[in-house]
Amino acid sequence: MVRIVAVLNVLSIVIMMFALCLFFPLAWSFILGDAARAAYDQAIVLTASSGALLWAVTRKKRRELQPRDGFLLVALVWTVLPAFATLPLLLYLPQLSFTHAYFETVSGLTTTGATVLSGLDALPPSINIWRTFLVWIGGMGVIVLAVAILPLLGVGGSQIYKAETPGPMKDTKLTPRIAETAKGLWLVYFMITVACLLCYRIAGMNWLDAMMHAFSTMGLGAFSSHDASFAYWNSPAIEMVSIYFMLLAGMNFGTHFLAWRRWSFGPYVRDPEAWLFLLVVSASVFGIAYYLLANHTYSNFWTALRYSAFNVVSMATTTGYSNTNFNMWPIFAPIWMLFLCSFATCSGSTGGGIKMIRAELMARQAVRELTRIIHPRAVVPVKLGGVPVENNIIFAVLAFMLVYIGAVIVMTMLLAASGLDIITAFSAVIACINNTGPGLGGVGPATTYAGLNSFQIWICTVAMLLGRLELFTLLVVFTPGFWRK
Repeated sequence: MVRIVAVLNVLSIVIMMFALCLFFPLAWSFILGDAARAAYDQAIVLTASSGALLWAVTRKKRRELQPRDGFLLVALVWTVLPAFATLPLLLYLPQLSFTHAYFETVSGLTTTGATVLSGLDALPPSINIWRTFLVWIGGMGVIVLAVAILPLLGVGGSQIYKAETPGPMKDTKLTPRIAETAKGLWLVYFMITVACLLCYRIAGMNWLDAMMHAFSTMGLGAFSSHDASFAYWNSPAIEMVSIYFMLLAGMNFGTHFLAWRRWSFGPYVRDPEAWLFLLVVSASVFGIAYYLLANHTYSNFWTALRYSAFNVVSMATTTGYSNTNFNMWPIFAPIWMLFLCSFATCSGSTGGGIKMIRAELMARQAVRELTRIIHPRAVVPVKLGGVPVENNIIFAVLAFMLVYIGAVIVMTMLLAASGLDIITAFSAVIACINNTGPGLGGVGPATTYAGLNSFQIWICTVAMLLGRLELFTLLVVFTPGFWRK
């Protein structure tokens, strides 16, 4: 019980920090004079007072967190903060149920980009700013931001960072101190976001749209201020900017950080994921462009390439933007795009899915087993970037893949049993667990998730949380051994 109270004390600090985030859309509401200002005032008071009350109740039990506590804190943060994030939506849109509002904010903070809202063009700008800002916050992780500040409060962050960071090799540090690492990652994230904003503005967006779409582009979550998404502009220049920054955000930010510190492209060359990520995405872009042309979906190759490039990169990086209804394309193309979103992005990126590094390790492990069948006595290490990978990492990846496939099957069956057709059910689970957003059928790019019932919405919400926390971080909290002394 003492351990839980100590974790709740840290959670209270995170909640109060999160209340400060609400001042950002409040400031824009004041500047733009929209109608949502009162909703932010009330939301800030409720969030800050809740955090302060929890801190007052638990402050006498403060202590340094243990590694096991980090997992519990991460699970609580990613389930509790979305509840507070719903307050502006619930207060301004009283017709919106808590289930739908919670789905929307979980979708934002997990950078999924799936939405239940329509009529986005008519919403107060500050509401759309809040939605896209949630994607940006979630992009690098609320916890990674917190570990740069919590050490100042006497709470160590190393164990939290390890629980939050995506990818199989979490012990690798970019700098000697974990707080310095978190600050460095956020600095690079912020700088690239500013560059993205300026490029969107130069390409033709207004300043407000450029800011909101820079947030959701760098977070790889497809929240937009327009129902038509990027089809609203119908601009190849804007789409090119988006493609470039989606690819940047789909790569390991640790690689960006090292390249920035050393002023060298060397880290990109040595990154075992980066070149494979770009190769797979590029091949898919050209392959689907030719496929669309061969099936007479578009009349010329350049038009096919334009729509293929934007939508394939968007889905492969788990962003979820669209500039056309690819649900109407010949079925192979959207199915391949859903397949890409399952593994294409790099570990340490803001993307979802199992990550390219796990897919590469599984492929190399398969080759090793084939070699062992032919040469039973051969010692064949699995190497990544020329460095042997320890077997415990291989075993962890195998376990992850088993749980991932099991989760997809179970949740797909639950959605199918609840009345969804199998295409909608399967694609909704794949889109949510990979934090991608749009699926196929009833949850395609031209529709929203509002057509699902409450049970189906909650299944998709759980899928988003499982995907964002890479399954084990959340599931380990529900094991009996986790709670034993």
